[in-house]
Amino acid sequence: MNLPNLLTLSRLGLAALMMVLLTLAFPFSKSMALLVFAIAGLTDYFDGYIARKYKMITPFGQLMDPLTDKVMVCAAFVSFVEISLAHPGTFLHGGVNVGGVKLVPLVPAWITVVIIAREFLVTGLRLLAVNKGVVISAGKWGKHKTVWQIVAIVVLLIGLSFRDDYLRRVGGKALENFDFIFLYAAHAVSVAVAAITVASGYLYFSQHRELISRR
Repeated sequence: MNLPNLLTLSRLGLAALMMVLLTLAFPFSKSMALLVFAIAGLTDYFDGYIARKYKMITPFGQLMDPLTDKVMVCAAFVSFVEISLAHPGTFLHGGVNVGGVKLVPLVPAWITVVIIAREFLVTGLRLLAVNKGVVISAGKWGKHKTVWQIVAIVVLLIGLSFRDDYLRRVGGKALENFDFIFLYAAHAVSVAVAAITVASGYLYFSQHRELISRR
């Protein structure tokens, strides 16, 4: 097991740690989750850099690198579903009423399901292609999808960090106003990411539909 592969595998542990930090409430947990996600991004950069520079590229690394990235993204969005904020708005669907207060998830569960389903389906298509002697490289829309997923996660983590670790100490109307805007913004960003995710998945299948029909 060389260093790039160890860095790649470290993202599995970082994904688990990020989920713990996001779903448990203690001081500065959200800021630490943001830091963990940033560290994971650095490992993603350095494992590729070291592997290329020192010719340490392995089949294991080529397989696991994109998979651990997907685990990191999926872990973040699953955690966001577990986080609910009080919101008086009527345009946000979902949520439960607790003591007369409507609690709405930061990211709707269906968006997380769409993202995870897309990753499973495209990974399955790639495995099918390998079995038929075809290599499917990452396309332009696939790269756009990854970039926008990361942007969305960073934006939501920054918002959570500011809210839970700093603004909550102020409380009152400032926190209430922030929650009102933050939830609408979070849902808008999530829907946009889901749309890009679906579009990139559709393009993968439309461009390689012959693999599905080939016997």
